[in-house]
Amino acid sequence: MDFATEAEISAKHLSFIETGRAQPSRDMVLKLAELLDVPLRERNKLLVAAGFAPIFEERSLDDPALQAARAAVDLVLKGHEPYPALAVDRHWTLLAANRAVPLFLTGLPESLLTPPVNVLRLTLHPDGLAPRIVNLAQWRAHLLARLRRQIDVSADPALATLYEELAQYPAPAATAREVHSTNDVVVPFQVVMNGAVLSFISTTTVFGTPIDITLAELALETFFPADEQTVRALREMVR
Repeated sequence: MDFATEAEISAKHLSFIETGRAQPSRDMVLKLAELLDVPLRERNKLLVAAGFAPIFEERSLDDPALQAARAAVDLVLKGHEPYPALAVDRHWTLLAANRAVPLFLTGLPESLLTPPVNVLRLTLHPDGLAPRIVNLAQWRAHLLARLRRQIDVSADPALATLYEELAQYPAPAATAREVHSTNDVVVPFQVVMNGAVLSFISTTTVFGTPIDITLAELALETFFPADEQTVRALREMVR
């Protein structure tokens, strides 16, 4: 009843659509999908299932039609220097990064750095960044929880396979500070570089009104220094 009211249709008609007794129009499919916050990729599937052509395109990020969006991505990444920032797609494939990111990847095996690079695998793999992450148990739990939420929303089999892989990587026990800390307001990313512990807080930025699948699934992961030591160290490293 609540959902029918929100969709401005009767509960009876909504029930008929659910059970297949009524055929929804294209506009009705799109309206219900929007109210349910269905991802654009799955909205196309709903349209096809209802007998309509898909309407949301999926272009390469280098497509001329996405030139303005790509410029915006590059502007955010470059403007965030000397702090690390990167762009990923729905499968956490690395699409772009600023000049600070390679500093964290020095010495990692080529097998993890050969495109397409999966950022979650690169982070949690025992041959990747994992041994350098001070609060690995905490950061690992954070990333797996984010991935689990993505799977719940999209039911993407590729993400489910990735989750199974990552979950099998060695899981260290949480340190006493990770378990009992009450000072942190966000989960920090703490990594050892050049003998010093650098600490970051992260944000995720997405396009606000995308009608292209590529843009709808693109996310910018930006990392901000959580202390003055990290600020000084990164400025020196980038210089």
